[in-house]
Amino acid sequence: MLQEGANLSIFAGISIFSTSFNLLIMAINLNEMPAEEFFPGYRGKMIHTEKMTLAYWEVKEGAEVPEHSHHNEQIMQVLEGRFQFTLEGQTNEYRAGELVVIPPHAIHSGKAITACKLMDVFSPVREDYK
Repeated sequence: MLQEGANLSIFAGISIFSTSFNLLIMAINLNEMPAEEFFPGYRGKMIHTEKMTLAYWEVKEGAEVPEHSHHNEQIMQVLEGRFQFTLEGQTNEYRAGELVVIPPHAIHSGKAITACKLMDVFSPVREDYK
C-alpha cells in the first residue's frame, strides 16, 4: 500500500499518487510520454484507465484510417488541423474544437486533410492499443 502523498513513477510522463482515501490518482505529462506509430502516419500516446482509453494522435497530412468498427463507444475531437471523417456513410470535415460521438459497432473511417492533432476517448478500454 502506498503511503499518503507517495509518488510512484510508472513510465515517462505518468505518475501515480495515493490519497488519504486510498485512491490512486494519475498525473500525466503528455510532453514527457513517448509517441508510438500505431498506423502509417499516426503517432499516438495512449492513456489507459480502469474503464477507458484516451488516445492523443499526431497525424500526417493525407494519412488515413480505413473503414472499420469496434465494440467501443468513441469520441473523436480535432485539436489542430482539418480531418475528414466518415460515419455510417456520412462524410464531414472537422476542424479544431469540433468532435464526433461514435456509437459502438458504427462503421467509420478518416483522413487527415492537413497535419492534425486528434484526441480519441474510448469506453471500454481499447485492449488492442495496450
